[in-house]
Amino acid sequence: MVVGICVLVAGLWLRQLTRSWLQKWSKETGWGGFEILRQTTSIPSVIWALTVAAWLAVAVSRIPSEWEVPTDKGLWTLFALSLALCLLSMVGRLIRLWGAHLKASEQASKVVWQLARIVIILITVLTLLEIWGAPITAILLAAGILTLLALLVARDVGPDLVAALQLGTSRHYSVGDFIKLTETGEEGYVNQITWRSTIVKGPSGGVIIIPNRKLARSTVVNLGRPTKKAREPFRFHDRSHLKELTGLKARNLREFVDILKTVPDSVVYYHTHHFLEEHHYLTPQPSNDFAIWVDEALGDEVLAERLASVDTYDFATLQALRDRHISIVEDYLARGDGLREAAEGDEFHFVKSISVIVPTPYTANDIREFLDALRNLSAGSLYFHVFESRLRLGRGTNDFSSWLADSLGENELARKISDLDPYTYTLEGLRASLIRIVEKEIG
Repeated sequence: MVVGICVLVAGLWLRQLTRSWLQKWSKETGWGGFEILRQTTSIPSVIWALTVAAWLAVAVSRIPSEWEVPTDKGLWTLFALSLALCLLSMVGRLIRLWGAHLKASEQASKVVWQLARIVIILITVLTLLEIWGAPITAILLAAGILTLLALLVARDVGPDLVAALQLGTSRHYSVGDFIKLTETGEEGYVNQITWRSTIVKGPSGGVIIIPNRKLARSTVVNLGRPTKKAREPFRFHDRSHLKELTGLKARNLREFVDILKTVPDSVVYYHTHHFLEEHHYLTPQPSNDFAIWVDEALGDEVLAERLASVDTYDFATLQALRDRHISIVEDYLARGDGLREAAEGDEFHFVKSISVIVPTPYTANDIREFLDALRNLSAGSLYFHVFESRLRLGRGTNDFSSWLADSLGENELARKISDLDPYTYTLEGLRASLIRIVEKEIG
């Protein structure tokens, strides 16, 4: 009895010392595995100390001989069972910790845990059989035969299991992604990932079951969220502008406003937009030619400021933009102002813009192709589809928003792009903003 008590005290002391070390190492290293070891051995370690103390007490004590063997086997059985339960809890939590550290999929962690649990249970059963003197050799032989038969019947399970672990650890795709096998062309949504195969739902609604070992050997393109095909492709165009003198010129505000009422829209477009295009690397909201002439040639800073403050983005058509400038000048003249004349050679010369439109190599059938084209098209092409389509073509919006809404049904994305004020960006800044909006939509 004394021996058992001494061993029990020593065992409990050793248990407490070990738990203190594990807690200290956990804090110093930051590795959660030490804390898992400390928590999962908390109760089993008490059982182990009691079992060892009882075994030694029985070994040195005088008890009836018929009790010795059953007591010995019972204590070792208790020790083996408590150790097995401890290992099951410990290994399960360590595998989850390992999976989180390696960013492995939940499926891969489950497969590893199932294998570990089978091994622990099998070793425990064999140990208990050995303790109680069961014919373990015959049992091992039978287990070996059954294992061989299982491998012969399901000889392809192993490669699929290993492939499942590889795919789960690499995390090339997950449930909900749209994947495509480049070699076979198979594609669809990932609907389920099992330890043996990946189940994919095709675009037409059919189910494709792809063995994991096939995926592990294939080139898999993860497209994330699939994109819709447009009813009509978007064809990008570029254009060049030619300047043509109309022969019309104004020396004062009265002549200026009378001519402005009659010139074609291409004249209004040139005098309000050519600065923006020629100096696209500057932050826009540039002054227009009308304001510059009034300031420099007529020396009228008040009227020049009013003309320069016209926000081009507020107008959906060039006619509306023209009318706004005319109303500002006529209101100014009605108050008896604007009697100054420009010096000879400083008259306002009305210039017409002539556009030459040419196709580019870029075509978009979905949002991803549209995004790729945005990254590569010229500044002139971007200008054409954003500025010219809105004003010169009288659409009230840009070509991009029209195509996204009409051909793709992406009304929200079309609205976000349409809400951008292009006059507050440089052309490259506008391109970057468009790319960010589309990338966010694709995810």
